[in-house]
Amino acid sequence: MTLKIGWIGCGTHATQMLLPQLLRHDVAIEALCDVDGARLAQAGRQFGVGKLTSDAKELIGTKGIDAVSMAVGPDQHLMFGKAALDRGLAVFMEKPPAATAEGARELLKASERTKKPLVLGFMKRYSIGNRIAHNVVASGRFGRVLGLTGYYMTAPTYFAGNVDYTGFFLHHCVHYMDLVSYLVSPVRSINARKVEASPGRILFHVGFDFECGAIGTIAMGTIQSRGTPVERIELMGDHQRLEVEDVIEVRWNRNPPFKTDNLGASLDDDVDTLTWKPNFTAAANEDHKGYHALLGDGLKLFRGEASSAPTIKDGVVAMERLEKLRQLLNL
Repeated sequence: MTLKIGWIGCGTHATQMLLPQLLRHDVAIEALCDVDGARLAQAGRQFGVGKLTSDAKELIGTKGIDAVSMAVGPDQHLMFGKAALDRGLAVFMEKPPAATAEGARELLKASERTKKPLVLGFMKRYSIGNRIAHNVVASGRFGRVLGLTGYYMTAPTYFAGNVDYTGFFLHHCVHYMDLVSYLVSPVRSINARKVEASPGRILFHVGFDFECGAIGTIAMGTIQSRGTPVERIELMGDHQRLEVEDVIEVRWNRNPPFKTDNLGASLDDDVDTLTWKPNFTAAANEDHKGYHALLGDGLKLFRGEASSAPTIKDGVVAMERLEKLRQLLNL
């Protein structure tokens, strides 16, 4: 069944990341919406869509569509998401679902009232390295997760001329408020501390106590160049360690013996380190960042099929954790 989609927001992220991956699935983009006329016209040409509008209400009212997808701002996500759900349409939206946890709860109520799914763009769950780590843990071969450490950074250019950390929290930090539980378990409590080198240049360490008994720390901040790798996750177990570098390289360290004094030393499938990284010379799109897989899971949910796609329920949890974090940091 080809799903007919109306899309709101034709910025760089939508036209370079989301829409190209969406169109690899069995969908038809029926209409596009953006307030920037030139950007809208370019997206129409790029994706071969004839119905173009600057009015989101008009797009949501388009006859024959099955779902509305959007990548705009948090206030628009809340407004347009509720309008689409109230019209009886399934919804995909980029994170964050709203500017506040209360807004996310409003969307959850609308989704439950209309019995229509709202899928959120938590693609970090689908980034290939994170997905491999999750699957190793879920297999039972890793054993109990005891700890999580990592970092997730961006650069201070985010705040040129206006030091306001709101966008950093809503568009970056919210990812890890969701991801830590995908990799470990629900969070029991959060603590945090910060250092600010200068306005716009901040580093904070977030501590997590997990319901499974594990502990964790993620360093987040705006003091690293976007031109360098800015993301790392490590899961610690008993004589096991999973390391994910920059979402594309995985090392599973286990419990190998010392080999230097063993003339017959080899590599043992059961105890030696396993590694994986993508073959970037291959022509195939391996979806390293995870957008194609995320959207595919979302479309399954739209069709009423079994799916593990992140929904607005997950968005509420992430937004509540995010607000707790900002309270702890007084930001």
